[in-house]
Amino acid sequence: MDVNGAVTGGFEPVREAFVRNFEVLGDRGAAVAVYRDGHKVVDLWGGTKDVDGAEPWEHGTAQIVRSATKGVAAAVLLLLHQRGELDLDAPVGEYWPEFKAAGKERTRVWHLLAHRAGVPVLDHPLTPAQAADPALGAEAVAAQAPVWEPGAEHGYHAQTYSWLTGELVRRITGREIGEWIAAEVAGPVGADLWLGLPAGQETRVGRVGEADPPAEAAGVLRTRPKRAVADAYADPDSLTRRAFAAITPLPDENDPGYRAAVLPASNGIATAEGLARFYASLTGEVDGGTRLFTPETTELARAERSAGPDRVLVVNTRFGLGYMLHGAASPLLTPSSFGHPGRGGALGFADPETGIAFGYVTNGFRKSVTADPRAQALVRAVRDVVTA
Repeated sequence: MDVNGAVTGGFEPVREAFVRNFEVLGDRGAAVAVYRDGHKVVDLWGGTKDVDGAEPWEHGTAQIVRSATKGVAAAVLLLLHQRGELDLDAPVGEYWPEFKAAGKERTRVWHLLAHRAGVPVLDHPLTPAQAADPALGAEAVAAQAPVWEPGAEHGYHAQTYSWLTGELVRRITGREIGEWIAAEVAGPVGADLWLGLPAGQETRVGRVGEADPPAEAAGVLRTRPKRAVADAYADPDSLTRRAFAAITPLPDENDPGYRAAVLPASNGIATAEGLARFYASLTGEVDGGTRLFTPETTELARAERSAGPDRVLVVNTRFGLGYMLHGAASPLLTPSSFGHPGRGGALGFADPETGIAFGYVTNGFRKSVTADPRAQALVRAVRDVVTA
């Protein structure tokens, strides 16, 4: 495999793991970037731009990152709090009166970010076209009755997170969340990431698709989920299936209309370097860019708010405010890490303890939800370097 890019001395094991992802784990096109203390130390890419094509991946190739978008969206609400425009302990209905319907009047803003709001499903799922209309999505989630008392339990809001966060930002700022990210996050940081792909960037984005690992990788991959998890995904009436099916049928992620839509839960597009730069800006200064979070906001983001059995993912998960935290279901770098995976591949996180910020994107999605083996191999390599 012809891998391009460079690593700073000492980070050669990350390059070795990246090459192995192609040779053993069947990656088709991917990139990884790592920053340490605001400076780039890993910038690698290889394979093909499209999962089903032959055109080479280039520096600056971007891909849809699915739920890794959630971490970027969470930063918007935390920045609004940092600027004094949003009270995380206030009822959501204080900013969005319609949300108080159907027993949700005591739902707090932080409940949305910590996946405690109790509305991970829609009784009447939206089509992809309806989901792309932020007004329709906000109406649907505001009318939805919670499936548990808001705040009492937690469960991954796989799709509804889009309208929960997007509408709250619109009510507070009068701006669409994608526009806010472009102006207040991606621009100041110098990060190639978008929520709502703008005209002129389409040619940078590769085609994604499902890509099963090669048969010879079976011996190095854990591919058999726990029985309870498998049963939850197989049962059309489970909260698991219903949460992911809040948009039905599944959107075509290669459709230009879908990529131009603004769905903070699922359709952000980024380069690996863009994800890594974004996370670097949450914990410190970054080369040529702005620090976004104050130290106090960084600590707020990663303070545990939910832990234990997840009503949707059916495993034990840990969340801060909009970010997954290091744990068995989503291993990151150290216990200080916070970030977000994208189902089937992408991963971005920051680790204040080591000064590491990490971004991995791929065009070949797998069945994993929170711990893709390719991303995990790269994280282990980084850990070996920084903890040696």
